[in-house]
Amino acid sequence: MPKSYLETHPDAQGFFGKYGGAFIPPVLEKPFADITQAYLELKNSPQFINDLKYVRKHYQGRPTPISYARNLTEHCGGAKIYLKREDLNHTGAHKLNHCMAEVILAKHLGKKKVIAETGAGQHGVALATAAAYFGLECEIHMGEVDIAKEHPNVVRMKILGAKVIPATHGLKTLKEAVDAAFESYVPQADEAIYCIGSVVGPHPFPMMVRDFQSVIGIEAKEQFFEHEANLPDNIIACVGGGSNAMGIFSAFIDDAEVNLYGVEPMGRGEKLGDHAATLTYGSEGVMHGFNSIMLKDANGEPAPVYSIGSGIDYPSIGPEHAFLKDMGRTKVGLCNDTEAVDAFYKLSQLEGIIPALESAHAVAFAMKLAKTLPKDKTILVNLSGRGDKDIDFVIENYPIPNAKF
Repeated sequence: MPKSYLETHPDAQGFFGKYGGAFIPPVLEKPFADITQAYLELKNSPQFINDLKYVRKHYQGRPTPISYARNLTEHCGGAKIYLKREDLNHTGAHKLNHCMAEVILAKHLGKKKVIAETGAGQHGVALATAAAYFGLECEIHMGEVDIAKEHPNVVRMKILGAKVIPATHGLKTLKEAVDAAFESYVPQADEAIYCIGSVVGPHPFPMMVRDFQSVIGIEAKEQFFEHEANLPDNIIACVGGGSNAMGIFSAFIDDAEVNLYGVEPMGRGEKLGDHAATLTYGSEGVMHGFNSIMLKDANGEPAPVYSIGSGIDYPSIGPEHAFLKDMGRTKVGLCNDTEAVDAFYKLSQLEGIIPALESAHAVAFAMKLAKTLPKDKTILVNLSGRGDKDIDFVIENYPIPNAKF
């Protein structure tokens, strides 16, 4: 019997085709080799699997449900729109799926501290939560711009006991937070582990985070049959680094009849620096220890990026996403700031669900796609997070519509 896609990707060196790998300084080779070995040992361990199952069921609140967005569907007038409700996961987003597992891994390695970057703050909150649960120290690096924009999540991290360190160089957003976290991790590698927040970074993180997030797709595949007695025709998720998208895509990669859309942020427009549409406008390059597609400036360095969604304004993308696009398995959707805010308010007022601005990109694209499809077709959106963190920013900059749509 032929092996499945997930059994054969990545290869032993962490490559998905030509993308991925581990381009790291010699001082980090042993720590990353130790993480790889520990993960390969742990992932099939009955104790680890049982610990993770227990935490997910009795602490995180999994499985998260699939909801039929009846009112939004009627508003769009086309294909039926369903939502995989990762916003109902403890801490309000999909990030805890890999953070709990990464902290279990850290304890297995005898580490006392976890270090990470965060953009919108969801990964930072999730890691601070996991660290509190398992009794480890937590250090979170966050861009100064995002600290101001995502204030509620900053407060949550501090309440949970994490040390939040501002990244004050460059654009002071997600890329700079990753830079700062790596710089801090190097001298602490003996006692700390860097818990990367997406399917990016050096091997084994793109593989490991995908595997931990695959619970989304595994649940969704079974749950969707309860609604439609079939697979979804289309699956949509926003992509920055791409962890929530790989989480839901992973279970459907071998199902060729299911269209997979990763939605990139077009921000304010096509000009470099006004968007973070990496797969659409980028080219091959190495950043943060892995080879993928990235947005580059005139000197070939990572370009400035922008999105209203702080968790998706990243100048590269997970190497598996680059590979799946190249092989024609996934498609790229686009959503600008205006469309994302419109979807934010429409989902809130039509369904009673306030989405994260990142997730609103996927909802906006689903609305556009639904209008082009017949009513017997289906769309499943990975609603990766809730919008509590964004409400102050949104209402300060985009007035609440006067009435329902």
